[in-house]
Amino acid sequence: MKHYPMIINGHAIDSHDRLSIVNPATSEVFATCARASEHHVDTAVHAAKMAFTDWSIRPDQERKALIHELGALIEEHKDELIELVVCETGKPVVGLGGVGATMEVMGASIWSHVTADINLPDEIIQDDETAYVAVTRKPLGVVASVTPWNWPLLIAIWHLIAAIRAGNTVVIKPSELTPLTTARFVQLANSVLPPGVLNIVMGAGDIGQRLTSAPAVNKVVFTGSTATGKRIMAAASNSLKRLVLELGGNDAAIVLPGSNLDRIASDIFAAAFHNNGQTCACLKRLYVHESQYGALCERLVAVARGLKIGNGLNPDIELGPIQNEAQRTIVENLVAAATREGGQILCGGKRIEGLGYFYEPTLVAGLTNGCELVDQEQFGPVLPIISYPSIKEAIRLANDSPNGLGGSVWGDDLAQAEEVGRQLECGTVWINGHGGVQPDAPFGGVKESGFGVEFGRFGLEECTSIQTVKIHRQ
Repeated sequence: MKHYPMIINGHAIDSHDRLSIVNPATSEVFATCARASEHHVDTAVHAAKMAFTDWSIRPDQERKALIHELGALIEEHKDELIELVVCETGKPVVGLGGVGATMEVMGASIWSHVTADINLPDEIIQDDETAYVAVTRKPLGVVASVTPWNWPLLIAIWHLIAAIRAGNTVVIKPSELTPLTTARFVQLANSVLPPGVLNIVMGAGDIGQRLTSAPAVNKVVFTGSTATGKRIMAAASNSLKRLVLELGGNDAAIVLPGSNLDRIASDIFAAAFHNNGQTCACLKRLYVHESQYGALCERLVAVARGLKIGNGLNPDIELGPIQNEAQRTIVENLVAAATREGGQILCGGKRIEGLGYFYEPTLVAGLTNGCELVDQEQFGPVLPIISYPSIKEAIRLANDSPNGLGGSVWGDDLAQAEEVGRQLECGTVWINGHGGVQPDAPFGGVKESGFGVEFGRFGLEECTSIQTVKIHRQ
């Protein structure tokens, strides 16, 4: 059975305490990794702090070139990384709508290359005979990254590539459920990067807490639940750490009256069910005008019944298992609550018996806001479909949530769809699509979905502080 160590200051570090990693398609342990102690965390943070001195002043073009090398390393080792992603997350190699392990790994490579080429030039405020005034960007120091289990490599890349591109050093703590792909990438990256620039420790929530509260950490970037994000924010106040928090999402989509349902039904289904709905920016609440409600429900049921479900290593599989048993139980409880509250199960509604944490793709009609399945993020293969009488009411219902990560509007009239979309309270709104993020466009949430952004120039700026330089000439 393969074992993965921590990487601290460029060295492989093992421990007597280990984490057993389960393949969710088989319910069996397939690999192990070193479990960090608090001492390991402190050592990793110290290594990052020491490495920052040289890394932060390294010429920009050299840092850029090294990050391009990281992107090339991912592609060079793509087959190994894809298999690791499938085994620890359960997502298929290709997946529904092409959203699977291959997209995750190749997306990580693309993100690295695009981010490497983003520049933050000085902004000249004044340049005359009396003074020269410029605003420059400076790296922050040590960045702590804490990542979730649903996209272990891609979200790690989102966190760390921008940080090191800007001249920071990083200690990353992946989810204890899916640490292996990240650990392997960090191992590969340390064949390119100077020691201490990128370190990894593995463990549960106590290790994450030790890392994010470390006095020498200057910034925390976290993707995960709102509850954990609030705890990180409270702990960060002691030393006024910088934060980027991408927290829970309960994304709403509105289908406008008169929409071409045959054109959009499959895309809507894929936006809700790719990766089994286990994506922060999945479509999680679908609002359909009452005139087309029944017709769209029928089309979505037909898509669900044609899916191929199974072990993601098998070809042509579109949906794999839920990543862990605890999450499958959450999904089951929400479906049970929906039934008690008058929801009609149009298809699915139960676990698939046998090995692994499989659950049938489930569509639920007859609910509205105030029901558990509508109000809570299900993070699983279940979609509530809600009827609305007017566009004004659809906007009200979509905004009636403490979350505000993403949202979408679907319709043939693009001007009308954009007008409605601009009224949604979310960090990103998509028109006739949902969840499409890209490395050059900022992404982040509002309300209880967090604050700060990632990606592109705006995301890179989040990894820096501003310094104003004034030179008196007279």
